[in-house]
Amino acid sequence: MRIVIALGGNALSSPDGRARVEDQQAAVAEAAEPIADLVVAGHEVVLTHGNGPQVGNLLVKNELAAHAVAPIPLDWCVAQTQATIGFTLMNALDGALARRGSSRRTATLVSRTLVSADDPGFLAPSKPIGRYLDIDETEVLKSHGQQFVDTPGRGWRRVVPSPAPRDCVDAPAADALLAAGFVVVCSGGGGVPVVGEPDRSWRGVEAVVDKDLTAAVVAVHLAADLLVVATDVPHVVTGWGTGAEEPVGEVTASRMREIASRERLPAGSMGPKVAAVCDFVERGGGTGVITSLHALGDAVAGSSGTRVVPG
Repeated sequence: MRIVIALGGNALSSPDGRARVEDQQAAVAEAAEPIADLVVAGHEVVLTHGNGPQVGNLLVKNELAAHAVAPIPLDWCVAQTQATIGFTLMNALDGALARRGSSRRTATLVSRTLVSADDPGFLAPSKPIGRYLDIDETEVLKSHGQQFVDTPGRGWRRVVPSPAPRDCVDAPAADALLAAGFVVVCSGGGGVPVVGEPDRSWRGVEAVVDKDLTAAVVAVHLAADLLVVATDVPHVVTGWGTGAEEPVGEVTASRMREIASRERLPAGSMGPKVAAVCDFVERGGGTGVITSLHALGDAVAGSSGTRVVPG
């Protein structure tokens, strides 16, 4: 099968959220093992990934150096973390594949995601990123055009637009690499957000695109058979926090949307994951799965996770 796997942030940092170099390398090495098993089994695999902790680190550097050096724009931050995380994933996967006697190789694309310049998200930036700051710490950053909101009791946090992904600009390159036998890493962190210019060129914009929604767009473009959103839980549950949780097994996309609406799944966690798999199933016709990273093999075999099918 052709499989797109969306790795959550838990696959790229330590369990307590730390993103030191050694933490990231250890987490990625662990994630590489079940992925390598799928590759050796003969599947075509594309990886997308989160980059929250890594972009957060870059933003801290921006803040600390803002008096001396203009902050790096957010689209540049996403591109830099794509390259760094892709490099780390390639090293880990190449090693895991070699230990299994496979000659398959990996490739990373610094990938762009097309968004609409008139997306409503640009009018009301709402996605929080980075750490909490004191009001005095925000002044220099505000002079560079950044926006902040006050969270009572915690401090001020930067907010940015989160427009919907419309297209994966570099999907043709990913498709060509797959056809050549590579395991492909692309569209990390939701992809570098770009808008189209009148001369048919692209321009990066200050925004963050949801990584799971972008994974669905990638999976549709690549005509994937399966989209797996790998997270830190084995399946979606109903009744979360009530003591009467029930796992969601196999459901149709329409039923899954009903459950999501009724359960009011959080916008910052499970909500976009469910939306992503439903989008893929409805537009691409394949199967979407939400499950834990370590259940990848069972998810592909059809015996694990929340499985969303057409209907």
